[in-house]
Amino acid sequence: SVGKKAADMAAVLLGSVALHCRLLQVSGERSFSVDYKNDCFLKDGKPFQYISGSIHYSRIPRYYWKDRLLKMYMTGLNAIQVYVPWNFHEAVQGIYNFTGDRDLEHFLDLANQTGLLVILRPGPYICAEWEMGGLPAWLLQKPNIRLRSADTDYVQAVSNWLAVLLPKLKPWLYSNGGNIITVQVENEYGSYYACDYNYMRHLRTLFRFFLGEDTVLFTTDGNTDREMMCGTLEGLYATIDFGTDTNITDAFNRQRRFEPRGPLVNSEFYTGWLDHWGDQHAVVDAQKVSRVLGEMLTMGANVNMYMFEGGTNFGYWNGADHDSRFRSVVTSYDYDAPLSEAGDPTEKLLDIRDVIKQFRDVPSGPMPPATPKFAYGFVTLSKVNIKTGLLNILSPPGPVKSQYPLTFEEIKQYYGYMLYQTTLPWDLSEPTPLISPMNGVHDRAYVSVNGAFQGLLERDTVLVMNISGQKGDTVDILVENMGRVNFGSKINDYKGLVSNLILGKDVLTDWKIYPLDIDGAITRGWPQSNSRQSFPAFWTESTVGPAFYSGTLQPNGLAWDTFLKLNEWTKGQVWINGVNLGRYWPARGPQQTLYVPGPLLSSTQPNNITVLELEKAPAHLRILFMDRPQLSGNDVLFHIISVATQFLTTSDF
Repeated sequence: SVGKKAADMAAVLLGSVALHCRLLQVSGERSFSVDYKNDCFLKDGKPFQYISGSIHYSRIPRYYWKDRLLKMYMTGLNAIQVYVPWNFHEAVQGIYNFTGDRDLEHFLDLANQTGLLVILRPGPYICAEWEMGGLPAWLLQKPNIRLRSADTDYVQAVSNWLAVLLPKLKPWLYSNGGNIITVQVENEYGSYYACDYNYMRHLRTLFRFFLGEDTVLFTTDGNTDREMMCGTLEGLYATIDFGTDTNITDAFNRQRRFEPRGPLVNSEFYTGWLDHWGDQHAVVDAQKVSRVLGEMLTMGANVNMYMFEGGTNFGYWNGADHDSRFRSVVTSYDYDAPLSEAGDPTEKLLDIRDVIKQFRDVPSGPMPPATPKFAYGFVTLSKVNIKTGLLNILSPPGPVKSQYPLTFEEIKQYYGYMLYQTTLPWDLSEPTPLISPMNGVHDRAYVSVNGAFQGLLERDTVLVMNISGQKGDTVDILVENMGRVNFGSKINDYKGLVSNLILGKDVLTDWKIYPLDIDGAITRGWPQSNSRQSFPAFWTESTVGPAFYSGTLQPNGLAWDTFLKLNEWTKGQVWINGVNLGRYWPARGPQQTLYVPGPLLSSTQPNNITVLELEKAPAHLRILFMDRPQLSGNDVLFHIISVATQFLTTSDF
């Protein structure tokens, strides 16, 4: 009968499916795909919902990667989302670095060992409040390059990079036995003015060529029609991002208009937000985060929390925004995330874990504790009192001579600081305006005449200052790159003096331009190893103006995390044991302390501290190591501590 034939056929089919499943188990065959019929992801043929958190290996010391991943796993996450910053791995064109803190494959392996799947975002552009959105600054050596487009020079550089990166990632794909389940192409491309589909098609071709036809490729875009229109492309699964103040239904309806079937995905659900210098510290309510997360998971949506741990913009890696004016991102990328900048679980994390428990089994056992912190107390620094020859140490090749100023990119000094030096063309008996008429100081210029600090020029903010002096006096202009724009149409962000300076009515000419390799000199042991040498004219005995200060934190048997507070210092950069901790700027805030990871410290040897203060150091020259961060200048308790430091000496600790 028809019924018996149908039953027999069903039995055969079921047997076939069972056999296929057994073969899958025996062969270890794995798969991850989009189920368009049932609006979900499939992992090994079964419906799968990911609950993920963003973590950036480039912002966390390698020593702590395992600790942070374990805390994410114990919260109940089954996946993490990871950016790959191109400029972190190819800072110099054609030279690739995947070692130490840049060992991406080791990070992926640790995540795999921990039981976490990976949503990978290899760019080539990543935004992330990271220097130039992850694009290497050497791209700007082509003066008219059109970034994030089908521009020939840009596409060639991207193709070369992806031909190195993507083959490294292929073995880590889930289907190849690894833990990468999905791969993003570009990043929020719809928010960029170019809207160049040829560029996106080229990327799609490259990703497919290197990663295979079955890899789930996706895009992420903001919650507007324009962004989704320009950021999506056939063959790339379209996802959306939004935070706690968004109507969830409206947002996912927008995703549905561009991706009618398949899983709902919020690729960046904002648990917090970034800080710029001069902002109030951003805070997002934990209960709001938990409530909206629960609502999305109830709908069956796949959610990635951005950030789960933010970490730190060590060195010069912070990005910047430029809407009405240039605004640099602070050193801390704490982000008010569930794990703090130092990787400590917060109340927000515990609330999130309680939500996740309603949707999947959370690993049993206690949450790993916060890493130990220690208040090492005060250290008094000394000015590096040396008068000649510093430029021989900081700029071994010597100056580049040019009639008009050259940019950082033209000199091939991509980050940090450069010194522009010329002489006064005539006597300035009265204060005379030094003008940046084209807003050409990118980003801050510290001006001295014959070693006397005269003031500063600042991008978009201070375009005129007065100087005085005699004909032939040396004019030193120390220019700081505060981090390149990482979002929007102004990412072609050249640094240095990008246009002429005018003194009175005349253009200043005949420049000596010194690229300063401060990091290299400090890594080689300066100034501690060579304290009698060096000092150009613009460094003086005064504590006003740019100067180096050094000291040592004596060992006490501990190498624990700590937080460095520079009370009454103005603005500058700090190195400990040769590692660049990043920028401090307590006067502008909100960040008041710098995170010092314990693994940077020695428990048995003196720890060398070097500070470059750019404007004015306090008379007391003290810095303070504390056992907790201060990311906002509004904390009354910390204000009391700060006032107290003015009356204490090192011997009081």
